[in-house]
Amino acid sequence: MPTNSKNNYTRRWMLGTGLAAVVGGGTFAATWFNIFADADAKGALSVEAADAQATKGEIYLIDIRRPDEWERTGVGQSAIPIDMRRKDFEATLQALYDKQGIRPVALICARGVRSDRMNTRLKAAGFTDILDVPEGMLGSGAGPGWIARDLPLRSPTTAELNGQVPVSL
Repeated sequence: MPTNSKNNYTRRWMLGTGLAAVVGGGTFAATWFNIFADADAKGALSVEAADAQATKGEIYLIDIRRPDEWERTGVGQSAIPIDMRRKDFEATLQALYDKQGIRPVALICARGVRSDRMNTRLKAAGFTDILDVPEGMLGSGAGPGWIARDLPLRSPTTAELNGQVPVSL
């Protein structure tokens, strides 16, 4: 009887641990792939709208991913790559406003997770008219993304990869 009780405890423990791993893994995957992103949410832009508006100069489309990501996939044709990890991100955005004028800013990342967080950060820093592109470059729950929709890409310049932001667009 004691052996059987121990085996039952072990089975329950393994089942509970396995279930926790599945739930935890599912939560991680849902967050990583942003499967609950809403393309129709207030302040959200589709990748097509972001491309069209950035091309017309109506918005700044800021690609906030890392330089290695820009190199791997390219950046949107009219996007301005500014690594969100920069300590001077807000000051860099303000300098862009000062040189080029204030326009709405649309943020894009890989899958919409970082752009959503940066949207909150910029609003807390006093920026207004910040938009999110929840599909991202690689796709999310909001849609297949910039690359899958075959929107125009360009290679980042050496200056951009080194953290320089173009003064004229």
